[in-house]
Amino acid sequence: MTGSGITLDSTVRHAAVAGYDQRAVVGVPLDDPQPEVGGLSAGRIYPLIFGWQPLDFAVPGMSDIMPYPSTRFSALDEDQLSIYRRAWSGHLRAAIDEFKPDLVHAHHVWLMSSLLKDVAPDVRLLVHCHATGMRQMELCPHLAESVRRGCSRADAFAVLHRGHAEELEHCLGVASDRIHVVGAGYREDLFFGTESDPGPPALLYVGKYSAAKGLPWLLDAFERITQRRPGVKLHVVGGGSGSEAESLQIRMNLMTPSVVQHGLLSQPELAEIARRSTVCVLPSFFEGLPLVLVEALACGCRLVATDLSVVSEELAPRFGDLLISVAPPRLEAIDRPREEDLPAFVDRLEDAIDRSLDAPPVGDPMAIMPEVLAQFTWDAVFRRIESVWESLL
Repeated sequence: MTGSGITLDSTVRHAAVAGYDQRAVVGVPLDDPQPEVGGLSAGRIYPLIFGWQPLDFAVPGMSDIMPYPSTRFSALDEDQLSIYRRAWSGHLRAAIDEFKPDLVHAHHVWLMSSLLKDVAPDVRLLVHCHATGMRQMELCPHLAESVRRGCSRADAFAVLHRGHAEELEHCLGVASDRIHVVGAGYREDLFFGTESDPGPPALLYVGKYSAAKGLPWLLDAFERITQRRPGVKLHVVGGGSGSEAESLQIRMNLMTPSVVQHGLLSQPELAEIARRSTVCVLPSFFEGLPLVLVEALACGCRLVATDLSVVSEELAPRFGDLLISVAPPRLEAIDRPREEDLPAFVDRLEDAIDRSLDAPPVGDPMAIMPEVLAQFTWDAVFRRIESVWESLL
């Protein structure tokens, strides 16, 4: 349901083809005690289950609003944090003692990863940064120093793009030669375009029901657009929990049938909707590497996205006029916009969407930019990850 989960799943699948013997260690909710991970058999997956003793709270999420019921790290009290650390330490130690890995590839520069060198000091450790750990350090300053101290002992780090590498180098105080840019991938067997007419104009939003993702102001802009374009639809793929998500869901319910809520979808289902859409809009105020933009482009969508550094540095130069960037509002915190800037932001968002809807259809992007999309395939990403493994082993 998240970028880091898809990264884990895809890496495991490609590593299996390459001949690696693997085990997956994952935190899961009580109602999903036997998750699927990259095609591994159940005996090769070690789930740590949340929602019963001693972990009698929902899985903490790396974002404060997740697409499933979750706990905020900032809401955990000292007793819960102690239980969390002890549970992970014991779970990791048991898995490592049984499997005796040559390498541990951990996801997120955060609490679990910070424990690994205590649990297995002699095992080589690669920590995969998805940027949300650095965001949590701002949201949970009382946990930041222990994360820095623990994670800085990792042998190497994988990051999504150059900007993350610079942030991580500064955040952890580690040498740049320990940080490797591996990018993020999309499944070209699922996300692809066609030359056929996608049908009536339609917008696509993929993400959490969250203000940090800019969804409320996308809805504001869309309400104006429908006054001039009464037939246009907004497909919303995603979900969320908590009062913020519930209020957004109620608002979108009232905008039916112009807004179509699809809930959480599989990747094949998402690809089908993307191929029926004209423009994919990502109005977010914070992103790691927004892979949904690559997936939507591969399906033939034009793109509208807030002008985050990762968009302007990593995607805009490659995607050209297929991507229109929108200046975001000023932020009071890492993803909380200033109220006085929001009306102008909605204006800019509306204008960018209108321009994209008026532009010619994309057709099949693979025929237009095969070299660009090839950089974002999971084959390419795994080759970069594997080169880091080989350097450590």
